[in-house]
Amino acid sequence: MLAICMLISAGCGTSSSVTKQAEVPQSNARLEVLDEVGFTITEEEPVRDEVRAAYDEALRLIETGTLDDGVAKMQAVAEAEPALAAPLIDLGIAYHVSGDLEEAERYLSLARDLNANYPMLFNELGVIYRKTGRFEEARQSYEAALAIFPGYHFARRNLAVLCDLYLADFQCALEHYEAYMATVPDDDEAEIWIADLQYRMNQQVR
Repeated sequence: MLAICMLISAGCGTSSSVTKQAEVPQSNARLEVLDEVGFTITEEEPVRDEVRAAYDEALRLIETGTLDDGVAKMQAVAEAEPALAAPLIDLGIAYHVSGDLEEAERYLSLARDLNANYPMLFNELGVIYRKTGRFEEARQSYEAALAIFPGYHFARRNLAVLCDLYLADFQCALEHYEAYMATVPDDDEAEIWIADLQYRMNQQVR
């Protein structure tokens, strides 16, 4: 089995105890909810020890910024285990970090077509859609991430910002800012954004 949590910028969250488990519908993936904002996902596929070790090494290289070597090793893992979405997600995120949005979207789309049950996948796609000016697609992608795991606060925050700054949907923005703050109450920056948004909404009704 291959567990994914330590994806770059995915922010799975951490906790010492599992409080809930849920099978991801129509998927070989098991989502384990750790707390309100934390989860892990395990793909229920047998993986040879050498491939597992290669995956861990590829992920370590990507996370430490050795992207070329990490990407090459992760591509080998993806070729060795074509039924797994996790290596494709990691490749998409690595290309996103490197600034190659086209390759990032390609790998994330391949992962989605293989197994569309990963909230971090849809969050990453949402960011790419937003960066490339496809704002409604970004909204749908963030919403898809939250439909899988409503506590996924990275997607919640990104959706709030999208509604606020790019779609001018202030009610949507306020709803998701407040939901985000309910799980991440110490985000001072988001508090400022909410205050600014409320001021602009009050100005509109005058």
